[in-house]
Amino acid sequence: LYMIGSVPMMGFLFDLDGVLVDSEKQYTRIWESINSEFPTGVDDMPQRIKGTTLDKILSEYYPDAEVRKKVTARLYELEAKMVYAMTPGANELLEKLANRMVGVALVTSSDSHKMNHLWKDLKGLKKCFNVIIDATQVTRSKPDPQGYLLAAHSLNADPEACVVFEDSLQGVKAGKAAGCYVVGVAGTLKREVIEPYCDRVVDSLEEIDPDEIISRLITRTTEHDL
Repeated sequence: LYMIGSVPMMGFLFDLDGVLVDSEKQYTRIWESINSEFPTGVDDMPQRIKGTTLDKILSEYYPDAEVRKKVTARLYELEAKMVYAMTPGANELLEKLANRMVGVALVTSSDSHKMNHLWKDLKGLKKCFNVIIDATQVTRSKPDPQGYLLAAHSLNADPEACVVFEDSLQGVKAGKAAGCYVVGVAGTLKREVIEPYCDRVVDSLEEIDPDEIISRLITRTTEHDL
């Protein structure tokens, strides 16, 4: 366990869409549109793909190379029209964490094309993170824990001493597989869908007390060492 003095190094690991940024409804509409233009035959396709990388979506749903190019171009076209806004409580929580002795990471399935748009829209957000893990840095998409394990390692924190904030089924499974404390944010999916893979479920980040989470992380890492 990594320590600062006698205090374990802890990490707050955030998913992006649906957790920090209120964008999931926009993405649902985007992928419904793409699915109607380039039919996959999967009715609930926009829900199934939440939390996964574009590479995985393309490989699983679009076997034809030319169609993959058209889907990607259409996605980028629609993404360029998106307007990003923070979710309730997100700014406040990130501000509080800036005054705590914890590492803060962003772990997203988004690619650099989308992230560049995001940083322009939400100026100042990037500086809130010590570590940023996006789709360009992983080879295995959520629900594989690779992204969260990489974030914890980059923060010099044990995964047991990290909390993951996620809204998608793929995401909460990834956080749990990484060995982290998982907080599910209901809204993108119903509470009962993500609850089996979470240690706690909230309706928004407004409910999060960072000091209470830090206390839980200290307790679980202490118990793990006994």
